Amino acid sequence: MDAIVEGSKTPVVRERDVKVEKPSREEAEAAVRTLISWAGDNPDREGLVDTPKRVVNAYTEFFAGYEEDPEEVLGRTFEDVEGYDDMVMLRDIALESHCEHHMVAILGKVHIAYMPVDKVVGISKLARVIEIFAKRLQTQETMTAQIVDCIQRVLEPAGVAILVDAKHQCMTTRGIKKPDVATITTQFTGVFAEDPRMEARFLAMIGG
Repeated sequence: MDAIVEGSKTPVVRERDVKVEKPSREEAEAAVRTLISWAGDNPDREGLVDTPKRVVNAYTEFFAGYEEDPEEVLGRTFEDVEGYDDMVMLRDIALESHCEHHMVAILGKVHIAYMPVDKVVGISKLARVIEIFAKRLQTQETMTAQIVDCIQRVLEPAGVAILVDAKHQCMTTRGIKKPDVATITTQFTGVFAEDPRMEARFLAMIGG
């Protein structure tokens, strides 16, 4: 079972990158100890004594996107496209993010394409931009719009298309507990929004 959320034709992204003062590592580890105690276990027993350190290390990886600038990643472009005038597409990019409501995993795939005008970017940079936005506390809808908005502003292509297909552990492992439900979000700009044939080609190329 899939839940589908289609994006608007012109993305409007709410600014969420307000800088906050980060607690110290010691404070973060103390918070994990508190949660272990709240769960009903002893944070000083052998199996848990190093867990606060491990959790903070894991969070450093999970949320590394706060330390990186996606626009800077896209900043190095190439203007010589040798007459290429069709979409550039990446399929099946692995997605690992975390729900901002319950801080559990969002796992899935991203398919993305853009229609270059006079600038192209290394394909690994597109995957990197997705990873940067994914490695933050997110909703799938906001992340989808953020990725498209960043690519549209920096590369100034004729259009961008994205489809995100993911399962949310806040729904699959808790609450309603429906493990087979996938959430699908899309966003189209430029030619992908204006020309139904371009949108159809994009969806056909990802098998949708």
